[in-house]
Amino acid sequence: MVEMLLVNAGVLVATVLVLWAISVKIDDVSFIDSFWGAGMALMAFTSWLQLEERGVLAHLLLAMTAAWGLRLGIYLLRRWRAEGEDKRYERMLRKDREKGRFAFAALTKIWLGQAVLLFLVSSPAQVGILSSEPSQEIGALTLAGISIYLLGIIFEWVGDWQLSQFKADPSNKGEVMDKGLWRYTRHPNYFGDACAWWGIWLVAASVGWEVAAWTVAGPLFLTFTLVKWSGAALLEKGMKHTRPGYEEYKRRTSAFVPLPPKKSG
Repeated sequence: MVEMLLVNAGVLVATVLVLWAISVKIDDVSFIDSFWGAGMALMAFTSWLQLEERGVLAHLLLAMTAAWGLRLGIYLLRRWRAEGEDKRYERMLRKDREKGRFAFAALTKIWLGQAVLLFLVSSPAQVGILSSEPSQEIGALTLAGISIYLLGIIFEWVGDWQLSQFKADPSNKGEVMDKGLWRYTRHPNYFGDACAWWGIWLVAASVGWEVAAWTVAGPLFLTFTLVKWSGAALLEKGMKHTRPGYEEYKRRTSAFVPLPPKKSG
C-alpha cells in the first residue's frame, strides 16, 4: 500500500513540475484550478492501474472520482481561457513578480502546496481503490455513498451551468445570481463538491472502516476549505464591493446547506 501511494505521489509531483514550467512560460498560474479536479482523477487512475485484480468497488471509486474531477477540470479550464488570469493569484504573486522571483514563488506558494492538499483530499479514492478486494460487493453503505455523491453532482453541475448561463447574459453584469439552486444556497457548487467527496468517502468506507479512519481527513479538510478558507469565505470578501445587492442576498440565503430563503424584513 505505502509503495503504491508513493508511486501516486511521484506521478503527482512529476505532473505538477511540468505544469509549473508551463505556468512560468505563460506567466500565469491560474489554470491550476482546473488541475484540482483533474489531478484527483489522475490519482484515482494511477491507483486503479496498480491493482493486479480489480473488483466492483475499485471500478466504482475510479468512475466516481473521474466523473467529478474531469468535468470540473474541463469547466474551470474553459473558464480560465475565457476570463484570463485569476485576480486571487495575481494578488498572491504580485510582489514576487515585481522582484523577479515569480518562478520560485509559483512553485513553492502555489503548485507544491496545492499538490499536498490534492493528495490529502483524494485519499479516500486512492486508499479505497488500493485496499479493495475483487470479491467485495456493493452493500448498503456503498449505496448511501452513491446517493450522497449523486446529490452533490447534481448541485455542482446544475449550479455551475446556471451560473455560466447567468454570466453569459450581458444584462446581468454586476447583478447577483439568486435564481435556480442559487436561491437556496449561496454556493450550490461548493455544497455539491462537499457532498461528492463525502459520498466517495462512504464508498471507500465500505471497503473497510480502517480505510474510513485513515482518509476521513480528506472530506473534512475539503469541507473546511470550501466553507471557511479558500472557497466561500474568500469569494464573498469582495462581493459586497462588486455586487451592490449581495448583502441583502446574504441575509435571505443560506450560506452553504440548501434551505428555503428567509423572508425579507
